[in-house]
Amino acid sequence: MKLRWLTGAAMLALAACGQAEPTGSASRSSRDDGERVAFPADPFPSTYRPYPGVTTIITNATIFDGEGGRVDGGSVLLADGKVVAVGTDVQAPADAVVIDGTGKFVTPGIIDIHSHLGDYPTPSVSAHSDGNEATDPVTAQVWAEHSVWPQDPGFARALTNGGVTTIQILPGSANLFGGRSVVVKNVYARTMQGMKFPDAPYGLKMACGENPKRVYGNRNRMPSTRMGNVAVNRATWQEAREYMAKWDKYAEEGGTPPARDLQMDTLAGVLRGDILVHNHCYRADEMAIVLDMAREFGYQVSTFQHAVEAYKIADLLKERGTCASVWADWWGFKMESYDAIYENLPLLEAQGACATIHSDDPDGIQRLNQEVGKALGDGLRIGIDIADERAWTWLSYNPARAMGIAEQTGSLRPGKMADVVLWNGNPFSTYTRTDKVWVDGALLYDAADPTRRPVSDFELGQVGEGDVK
Repeated sequence: MKLRWLTGAAMLALAACGQAEPTGSASRSSRDDGERVAFPADPFPSTYRPYPGVTTIITNATIFDGEGGRVDGGSVLLADGKVVAVGTDVQAPADAVVIDGTGKFVTPGIIDIHSHLGDYPTPSVSAHSDGNEATDPVTAQVWAEHSVWPQDPGFARALTNGGVTTIQILPGSANLFGGRSVVVKNVYARTMQGMKFPDAPYGLKMACGENPKRVYGNRNRMPSTRMGNVAVNRATWQEAREYMAKWDKYAEEGGTPPARDLQMDTLAGVLRGDILVHNHCYRADEMAIVLDMAREFGYQVSTFQHAVEAYKIADLLKERGTCASVWADWWGFKMESYDAIYENLPLLEAQGACATIHSDDPDGIQRLNQEVGKALGDGLRIGIDIADERAWTWLSYNPARAMGIAEQTGSLRPGKMADVVLWNGNPFSTYTRTDKVWVDGALLYDAADPTRRPVSDFELGQVGEGDVK
């Protein structure tokens, strides 16, 4: 296994000495000649291998390219797992499978930036409830991937009904620092590693507001207020800065390596820009405080999750390069989610902020396209007319940007992963269904072929419980 140094400064120190990187889980030298203790940056590496596909061209369809572009009567060519060409004059090899897209729509696969599939799987019983390590307000050391059950039937539902091809699985929101997220390709595999999106950055789930103060305040411990939330956050970030400084000094000067702290490893990764912050936050005023805190400690907030009041601070979000992940019309289930409006997404778009739809729900993930359809209608009612092809950025390209994988997926640009959905009508219509779904160019779902519908091992043989074969 190729190792990367825990710290960027340490990597530079090693390179400067002209030494080969060590192998194994860790190495140590008593010499002080530049060799340093190293830890693997990803000890649970992806083993994902795309399912086999064939060269395919979809012709005469309406295409939303995911970056705001539209092609009418166009074609999309897929080969070797990649998007090869998109346009009205695409030429395909003679042996390509030809699919007539007349009257249909082609889009990039949907990316759900906020899911708990696998960590809160179906059946939803307590024995499967592994998404919230609600034992301490700071649990940055837990990783969502270590709870993922690859046989969750919800993955197949998200693919076949929802056209979802990539998912970020986050730990829950009881804690200020909830732990690391993991990004997966929406395919079945024997192991979590077999689903893991190759080289996708990790995320850190954080939470502000009612959840942490309720969970820990009820136990008569800090935090029990919003000011307590921020105080614990700041103390923890300060600890992370000191931890990072120790490792940087060790990388530069050698000596005895600092004690490793798995919790601080994650936070130092955030401060170095390697791990992306996804912060559960509802109220505009709290999001503004988090942005100030991020500036104080020198990290970037990639997204605010569930940001029902994001419309109030679209200018701040745009200025700080922070995306807002929202629902179309789900709110009012607690006080901090009270002051929402239907037009949140259109208002964010109109003001130039990065916006995404998200599910946070095993049923909602099956109709994210319809959620965006509702938001488009709500925008129109207040005079904000957003083109359908532009709105598709909320479903694929913007979440890919916020998750650090936009170079690989999220739009139909040549060279990107062939994660593609063919819809039997306009995907924002209530009456439209997925027709076919490809992941890395492999056709994994075909509405016309009962044998091409993914079924979890858990469901095999359980007639009536999802086994459609």
